[in-house]
Amino acid sequence: MAYPNVIKGEGPIEETFRKIAVDDYFDAVEITWIKDPAVRRNVRKMIDTSHIDVAYGAQPRLLTTGMNINDLDETGRQQALANLKAGIDEAYEMGAKGFAFLSGKYPEDRLEDAYRALVASTRELCAYAKSKGDLKVALEVFDFDVDKKSLIGPAALARRYAEEICAEFDNFGLMVDLSHIPLLHETPFESLIPIKDFIIHAHMGNCVVRDPSWPAYGDAHPRFGFPGGENDVDQLVEYLRVLLAIGFLSKEKRPIVSFEVKPVGDEDPDLVVANAKRVLNLAWQRV
Repeated sequence: MAYPNVIKGEGPIEETFRKIAVDDYFDAVEITWIKDPAVRRNVRKMIDTSHIDVAYGAQPRLLTTGMNINDLDETGRQQALANLKAGIDEAYEMGAKGFAFLSGKYPEDRLEDAYRALVASTRELCAYAKSKGDLKVALEVFDFDVDKKSLIGPAALARRYAEEICAEFDNFGLMVDLSHIPLLHETPFESLIPIKDFIIHAHMGNCVVRDPSWPAYGDAHPRFGFPGGENDVDQLVEYLRVLLAIGFLSKEKRPIVSFEVKPVGDEDPDLVVANAKRVLNLAWQRV
């Protein structure tokens, strides 16, 4: 997300990955698909050399192709499943600890059917991942009715879904994102407490939601403090305090907590990353 010119699996992947890997501020990095096998090999070598943990974000595999993992058309659902299974293979190839995806759009008059399709797909993904090793599978909670309009979703539905999947699979959990909480019309407390037992990865970011005419409206992940944005130091402090209160963060546990921030317009990606680091430093001083 910080270097969006690689989001389709092409572009300066090695150069941008190296920027994160050489920065000891980061103990973990999120990558997405890398289409060129030679580039994958080079990035894997950097991963091994730099002693950095990796999580694999498969969201772009769906968002940039228009595929929907809870598609009510069975052909479409199977295409999305095959795409994500290929992503799981790639995540294992890259030595990733986690694999994340998102639910898709839903017809309002067939929400329950879409939910059942999502559960069926998730079961298959978890079983596939488990058959190959110990990779954790996470669904990222997105907005329900603003931009991505993903099924999961509001806290109550996210809890129902996680309870159903986790009753069968111990390699599944939820990814939460500070930038999606205002888009869900929730507070960190309202969003995180109901699903506290299922969170395995947390994102930190910003969004613009109050006025559709403003730049970066919706799920665009602008930098902290972006004009018209919802999140800056104060909101990150609140988010971290809730993550600490529910036990997701502690001195004993080191789950992945990562930035998801994106340049807007001609903003310099490196400056956007520096912004995020400064905001987190300020927030931690107050937590």
